[in-house]
Order: sequence, then C-alpha cells, then structure tokens
Amino acid sequence: MSDTSSVKRARNVVLVHGAYADGSSWSDVIPILQRAGLTVTAVQNPLTSLADDVAATNRALNRQDGPTVLAGHSWAGTIISEAGNHPTVTALVYVAARAPDAGEDYAALAAKFPTPPANAGLVHHDGYAQLSENAFLSDFAGGVDEARARALYAVQGPIADDLFTGRTTTAAWRDRPCYYSISTQDRTTAPELERFLADRMNATTIEVESSHLAMVTHPEAIADLILMATAGTRGPA
Repeated sequence: MSDTSSVKRARNVVLVHGAYADGSSWSDVIPILQRAGLTVTAVQNPLTSLADDVAATNRALNRQDGPTVLAGHSWAGTIISEAGNHPTVTALVYVAARAPDAGEDYAALAAKFPTPPANAGLVHHDGYAQLSENAFLSDFAGGVDEARARALYAVQGPIADDLFTGRTTTAAWRDRPCYYSISTQDRTTAPELERFLADRMNATTIEVESSHLAMVTHPEAIADLILMATAGTRGPA
C-alpha cells in the first residue's frame, strides 16, 4: 500500500453502495462532505454483475475533475477493489466492506469466519435475491430508526443470484492508501472478517459500535474517515 504522506488532497468523493441497497444509503454522509467543500457523487449500481457495477463506478469516476476518494460499503468493497486503480483515485475507503485479493474466492475466505445471521434471510425469485423484511430490519439495518429502515427496505436493490461469484482481476487496495470502518455489531458481515481485511490492507482503521449500515447510524464517523482520506492523513482531518 502507498504512503499517505505523498497523496494529493482530493476534492471529489465517489460513494458506492452495496448489495440490498441503493445510493440513498449514503444520504446522511453526503451533506457532511458537501459542507466540507467536496464534490460528491453517489453511484447507482445495477447489481447485475461485478462487471456491470464496476462499469457504473468507472463512469462516475470518469466524470470527476481531479483527485478523488472512492468509498464503498459492503459488496461495493469488491467494486472499489477492482475500479480503484482508476487514475483519478487517490485513496480507498471501506465501510464494513468486502476487500478481495485479485482472483480470490471471497466466499471461501468468508467461510473461515462466523456466519452472519443475515445470510439466512435471503429470498430468491426470478434469478434475483433480496433480504426478507425481517432480515433487513433486524440484521442489515439494525439500530436504524424504524421508519428510516423501512424506507431503506422499500428501495432495496435486488441482486443477481450469481452477483457474488464475480472475481476481481486486481486489488487496488495494494496500490492505494486505504481506510476501513469496522462495524462491531454487524450481523451481515462478520466483524472478525472485517478486522482481518482491514489488517491485511494495512488500513487506517476505526471501529464503530454499529450494525452493517454504519453510514446511516454513524454518519459523522464515516464522513470523518472519508475526510481523512481526502486529506491523505492518518490522523484527524
């Protein structure tokens, strides 16, 4: 991983949502970053394949004018690991996110850690999958205000049944400074797995007492981590 001391200050942030969500999952973080003077773009992933999601992210990156921090939540960690070597990207921010190595079988890696409860809540239909209402509210969006959680459930993005089988061809976290937010109460991705991934990439790491949706329950903490990345610092932004 590169030394953050040599990173240019970024003026743009591209936010990438994960599975079972859409770009509105970042809506609490966006105004904080905008007040800091940053240009913010939230990608809307089709969630149909890794290639399709990476293409959507690259289109957003191509529109940026200058240095850009790329942040991903959950499944989007795979996306930013593949797209993160884009020439505009100065740093990567992972929020309770996957971070596979190039060509790695992520499912096999995850199987070495505790199975999160949300896994049991997947419902399949017509080649796509979503979380059941109970799994979404209890496991995915735990700790989120009920009305907000139900709104997020209503906009839940269905994922292709084979979405998670896509493998990356590169691991941008090996070449870019990385920042990682671990959700200690996560019931969608095992916190132990998150810690492993953060350690493996030698990321600047914070731990948030949150469910999987830390950017909803703790937007200030996630925004602060992104601001650190835009400044290229290891300490407070």
